[in-house]
Amino acid sequence: MTRVHILATGGTIAGTAPSQVAQGYRSGGLSVDALMAGVPGLGDVATLTGEQVSQVGSQDMNDALWLRLAARVDAVFAADEADGIVITHGTDTAEETGYFLHLVTGSERPVVLTGSMRPATALSADGPLNLFNAVSVAADRHARGRGVIVAINDDLHSARDVTKSSTTDVQAFVSPGAGLLGTASYGRIRYFRRPTHLHTGSTEFTVADIVALPRVDIMYAHANMPADLVRASVSLGAQGIVIAGMGNGNVSTEVAEILADVARDGVAVVRSSRVGSGDVGRNIELDDDGLGLVASDQLNPQKSRVLLQLCLARGLGPAAIQQAFLRY
Repeated sequence: MTRVHILATGGTIAGTAPSQVAQGYRSGGLSVDALMAGVPGLGDVATLTGEQVSQVGSQDMNDALWLRLAARVDAVFAADEADGIVITHGTDTAEETGYFLHLVTGSERPVVLTGSMRPATALSADGPLNLFNAVSVAADRHARGRGVIVAINDDLHSARDVTKSSTTDVQAFVSPGAGLLGTASYGRIRYFRRPTHLHTGSTEFTVADIVALPRVDIMYAHANMPADLVRASVSLGAQGIVIAGMGNGNVSTEVAEILADVARDGVAVVRSSRVGSGDVGRNIELDDDGLGLVASDQLNPQKSRVLLQLCLARGLGPAAIQQAFLRY
């Protein structure tokens, strides 16, 4: 049988609540062994092993945990300990962790993230079936070479494209524009497409020589946004800034001038958008060439931060960073 290793990080899928219908719950309370034991027939899908990496709500996921998780994924595959990996994760930052791994994982073997919107103790908990489907995908040879996949609520998303779109709905994840990679229904898997951008073993990124990721801050643009927030961020140590801009990544004239100033001082500035879908084009309403800014293309602010951190860790300049946003 195919070997699948489960790396558990916590999240709602391992959450516990005072009753089956309580809204409040504690993330990450259950161990990886408890999660595996709670899914009937899981052992018939693959030969399973499990490992507890952390037990946190994904709002507490951080750069250090990302580096640890990525290193563990690479180590498991390098030692040929598994044919595929499943990562159980909270939904709040699953898209960021997934995209980070999508960029730095060196193997074409499947890496599948899953989670749930209801805790494990809830009435009609969605976690067990999500885990069953995720293991099925990780055990599927056709999943190879598709990058990191997010398997949730019977849908398969590319980690590059997926985003959380609802605070509470069970159907909380969408892939705007790009659409689904496929579907998984009780272990029956169908694929619709492959990712079109570079990922995993095809990227220039690795965590092998990264001790810490550079600080990159996200700023949410709005009407009458104070320009001094930009300088405050830089003064606190930000090496990069991502703007969640209005419309096509726009900011006010005053903010644009400050962004140009810090860019000339060596701070990398990426324009993304607070809008839920669409591209951020270069030199549309703002003169990116003249201001020294980078356009995020299709990446939302949170994923733009991930890519910018990795670009800065490699010492890339503005022109190379812009090309990275088009390639990845």
